[in-house]
Amino acid sequence: MFGIGGGELIFIVFIALMLFGSDKVPEIARTLGKIMAQVKNATNDIKSEIQKSAEVKEINDSVKGLTSTFTDEVEKVKSNVSENILPEVNKAAEDLDSLTGPIKRQF
Repeated sequence: MFGIGGGELIFIVFIALMLFGSDKVPEIARTLGKIMAQVKNATNDIKSEIQKSAEVKEINDSVKGLTSTFTDEVEKVKSNVSENILPEVNKAAEDLDSLTGPIKRQF
């Protein structure tokens, strides 16, 4: 425990008894125990918050990866439509206008 041997621990307890008296040592030990518990709880809370934020970051990275892949595919489809299909649609519209042009003029 903390690199302290049995003899050293007995010496520390003896010094504490001499400094504070036998009636104060249990109170001090109880207070130190409560402080250690609070420190342990605080470190556990900090660890859990760090883990939660790491999980959220991983989820955000995954979502960004998926949306970037989806966005890339949408851009490919848009470029394919604008390069291949749109000229055909424009040509068909011009052909339709050239066919219906004389009919429209008669009215």
